[in-house]
Amino acid sequence: MKNTFEGWMGHVEPWAWNLIIVALAIIIGLLIKLLIKILLNIYKKQADYSLLWSMVIHIGRSLNHFVPLVVLNLLFPLMEMDQRFYLLFSRMAEIALIISSAVLLMNSIKVFEDYVYHAYDLNKADNLKERKIRTQLQFVRKVAVSLIIFITVAVILLSFDNVRKIGAGLLTGVGIGGIIVGFAAQRSLSNFLAGFQIAFTQPIRIDDVLVVEGEWGRVEDITLTYVVLNIWDQRRLILPINYFIEKPFQNWTRKSSEILGTVFLYMDYNIPVDALRQELDRLLDKTELWDKRVKLIQVTDAKDHSIELRVLISARNSSHAFDLRCYIRENLVKFVKDNYPGSLPVNRLLVGGVDKV
Repeated sequence: MKNTFEGWMGHVEPWAWNLIIVALAIIIGLLIKLLIKILLNIYKKQADYSLLWSMVIHIGRSLNHFVPLVVLNLLFPLMEMDQRFYLLFSRMAEIALIISSAVLLMNSIKVFEDYVYHAYDLNKADNLKERKIRTQLQFVRKVAVSLIIFITVAVILLSFDNVRKIGAGLLTGVGIGGIIVGFAAQRSLSNFLAGFQIAFTQPIRIDDVLVVEGEWGRVEDITLTYVVLNIWDQRRLILPINYFIEKPFQNWTRKSSEILGTVFLYMDYNIPVDALRQELDRLLDKTELWDKRVKLIQVTDAKDHSIELRVLISARNSSHAFDLRCYIRENLVKFVKDNYPGSLPVNRLLVGGVDKV
């Protein structure tokens, strides 16, 4: 059998034999792609999470080039070519396989991320634990991707003999170089360490509601160096990550998303407060914005021409609290206007009589 195979090879030109090997690697890659397409057609109508579906989506395309490169590197010794070209093309195939492996590994992290996102869904009403896990996962993923890229570049460079010799020569100056780089990258290292601190001590998390620099918004993204805050009017506030270590800010969802809202009304002294309390009860029973924890009306101040009424109400989160405050304010003012118009704030002027002489 071996003699037959060698005899058959003797009738094939070297360039044709090399093309056959390359074509074989490509055909195997196409077969893998066809298999992935079949699996995708099976699971594309599936609404729920599937580990296989996630692998097909994230790893499928990477396998299209990873598998042919593996086969090509395995079959490369069988190629017939000049030694100079053999070394060049084998080195290129090896580097391509290293890059492909790095891409496959980074996409595999996305499969794990999909699984965690499915297990810890942010759509829950009380999603404190989910936001904590996602914040840590997002930061760790970015660190892992950065390490993979760094190691890949290092492995590629160290595969060249000349680069290894240069690196050995530079080791003698690494002390001074390290000091120079340390001073130059001091700010970046500070941000990076602040990112680690935020990821694991978690003064902020993904989807937290913050008030920063006078702006109200939700944490949309936490990177290695900055934080993106999605402002209520769809603007984006970008802040360096060490801002949240060095400066004070408000976090409305640190322990839970429940919050109290206040509405201030200014009425005349003759306002019937008990009637307002009954109307507040009626309004709260009609809306789902109220979480049924707190409802209260108190006279909190007495001014020259009016009294101050504070309405205290509770909601499941800050968004509901804002809408609930607007709803209560609007309807209580309407109730007073329709039923007790004389209790709206007024300025009284008393004109005394003139004594006759």
